[in-house]
Amino acid sequence: MKPVIYAKFVTFLKEELSLSSDSLKILDKAVEDRTAPMPMILWQYGLITLEELDRIYDWLHSKTKLDPS
Repeated sequence: MKPVIYAKFVTFLKEELSLSSDSLKILDKAVEDRTAPMPMILWQYGLITLEELDRIYDWLHSKTKLDPS
């Protein structure tokens, strides 16, 4: 994920899904240890619901659609 998109993604997680800083730290650590996509890690760790997972993928799709490079 591009740094600019990643920063916006973290903002989305904090503001739209109310993810805590502790949850984001768990995500960062898990990403280092695993190769799974970040949204799936959030769901597998129980940090988001299936509905929130769907919202994340919709958000990511909208951002990559606007900036395909």
